[in-house]
Amino acid sequence: MLIYNHTAKGRSPLNLAVSKDGKTWEAALLFEDEPKKEFSYPAIIQTKDGLVHITYTWKRQKVRHVVVDPAKLITKPFVDSQWPQ
Repeated sequence: MLIYNHTAKGRSPLNLAVSKDGKTWEAALLFEDEPKKEFSYPAIIQTKDGLVHITYTWKRQKVRHVVVDPAKLITKPFVDSQWPQ
């Protein structure tokens, strides 16, 4: 899993992608998407129970914490490097 800003410029949107081999990635979640806002400094860990904990800076105002169950993710392939609708 990778949490990152799927953009060439700026810090929005904030996205989660998943790969089984580290080479081919699929879109999993769109966390935030507000133009001209900042969603930055993401961090991601997986705990012993299998859940994934994600933290990031939200609009330079606070830190958000999100818990994701990887077993419940539905992924979609990227087409021409674009985030799927």
